[in-house]
Amino acid sequence: MSAIQNLHSFDSFPDASKGVDLLPAGTEDNILLRIQQENGRKTLNDVQGIADDYDKKKLVKAFKKKFPCNGTAIEHSEYGEIIQLQGDQRKNICQFLIETGLAKDDQLRFMGLNAFGSLKLK
Repeated sequence: MSAIQNLHSFDSFPDASKGVDLLPAGTEDNILLRIQQENGRKTLNDVQGIADDYDKKKLVKAFKKKFPCNGTAIEHSEYGEIIQLQGDQRKNICQFLIETGLAKDDQLRFMGLNAFGSLKLK
């Protein structure tokens, strides 16, 4: 009989399994959520400060699937690589980042349009 070889597993989502023990979004840095008013009722969210270990384009894809919005990852000259999402998605973004373990509650900071002091997610 021939010996059956153990098939090596392939991790199709390597970013998702980055250490639970580690604080992936950076312990020294905060994640900044900025909201800007466009024309009339249109708003634009900027998410800045997510660690470079994570692929921003994959995060944008996950945001677009989970929330009713459009978005993109852009390279900003002053802030580096940021994520832009259309609409007021601040609460949704916060819940997503906390649920996936990309950030802790005390790391999230807000700017613009009556910024939340401390966000109550419940």
